[in-house]
Amino acid sequence: MADLTSMKNIGKEMARKLAAAGVASPEELTEAGARDAFFRLKTLYPNVCLVHLYALEGAVRGVDFNELPKEVKQDLKAFSDALRGKGGSAQ
Repeated sequence: MADLTSMKNIGKEMARKLAAAGVASPEELTEAGARDAFFRLKTLYPNVCLVHLYALEGAVRGVDFNELPKEVKQDLKAFSDALRGKGGSAQ
């Protein structure tokens, strides 16, 4: 099984946190998707921020998080805001 750190944007600390949240491999992250993985992280580590969500989405897509399209970042921000209770939908 490949290590999470083999994915873009995933360092040792992020991999450790993901494993604690039940996401232990690239396959599991891809299957869960960035939003579900972020939700799991947020449950265990309330201080994870929007950049973590961008990093996860970039990892799933195989791109650096800075290369995510503007529309994708806006959608992810709306999801993150909804999780923090700032309105919108967490769907």
